[in-house]
Amino acid sequence: MNVQLNAELVMELRADCPEEDRLVVGGNDWGYLKVIQIKGGYFKGEKLKGQVISGGADWNLGVGGNHEDTVCSRRVFAKYLLQTDDGVYIAIENLGNKYADNEKNTEIQTSPSFFAPRGKYEWLNYGVYVASLSGSTREGVRGVDIKIYKML
Repeated sequence: MNVQLNAELVMELRADCPEEDRLVVGGNDWGYLKVIQIKGGYFKGEKLKGQVISGGADWNLGVGGNHEDTVCSRRVFAKYLLQTDDGVYIAIENLGNKYADNEKNTEIQTSPSFFAPRGKYEWLNYGVYVASLSGSTREGVRGVDIKIYKML
């Protein structure tokens, strides 16, 4: 049976994560942990737009090795705040995995969830969301570009 799933693009998001702001915890028997700090960015979609607030982070765990060069897969868990252009704060958590491959594919599939206050954006609290995340450098700053979709 072939099932076709439908989704709508909710937003495109850019999170700035400068290389110099990465904190290396190191490796042990469970993997190699680094904390990638989020220092700003922006987001836009049909129903909302605004900025990524500095202060969040991605707790990036490399699994299958105890050194950066030996990991086989990655588990990402990012938590940060968005602020809409009309001043509303929305919390976002993004959890995902990237499995090692020989082609050095940089895209990661994630499942974001939101905490929006009652009002104009509370619709974000409901439904199932998926996202694709890829790293990039813009104007000399490393970061991630995320496309977030709501499943229909």
